[in-house]
Amino acid sequence: MQITNTSLPVMEAFYTLQGEGYHQGRAAYFIRLGGCDVGCVWCDVKDSWDADKHPKISIEAIVAQACKYPGRLAVITGGEPLLHQLDELTKALQDKGFETNIETSGSSPMSGQWDWICLSPKKFKAPVPANLALAQELKVVVFNKHDFEWAELHAAEVAPTCKLYLQPEWDKAAEITPLIVDYIKAHPQWELSLQTHKYINVP
Repeated sequence: MQITNTSLPVMEAFYTLQGEGYHQGRAAYFIRLGGCDVGCVWCDVKDSWDADKHPKISIEAIVAQACKYPGRLAVITGGEPLLHQLDELTKALQDKGFETNIETSGSSPMSGQWDWICLSPKKFKAPVPANLALAQELKVVVFNKHDFEWAELHAAEVAPTCKLYLQPEWDKAAEITPLIVDYIKAHPQWELSLQTHKYINVP
């Protein structure tokens, strides 16, 4: 159930470079919201799962902090950000000139006004079917070879213009990346996404 109010549980917020997917390399202000009901076993931000562990911050304060930096790309992530009603947050950001991007598993109904929707579906809780049609970017984390079939199942449900990315799970990157390279060579509709922020040691 989505929670509607004028404050949101923020685990962390920081200015860095977008490390993944279509917008990789761009300066971006990340807003990581607390709360997740997906529970990926390999999640690298498990501290985000319990929304009650994180302070609720007013939307006004969230946006004011974002405005302290020169970049005007805001990325809302989690946790699972769609557990929260995001219309007010995205409107406030856009009113200040921000481009609004979301990174979501798509497991809850869509809210917010988005310039870019990155859908990263997870086996632990499948996306809401309606969200697949909204995605501009499908980013599938590959943990084992069976995830290629999972990726294709969802690629068949997104729009023809949706960008398709395969991304190795970080702890298995040495093993999985060569498999992804071979897969993309055989299925060139896909592209490789690497977590470049981890390679260059930025948040």
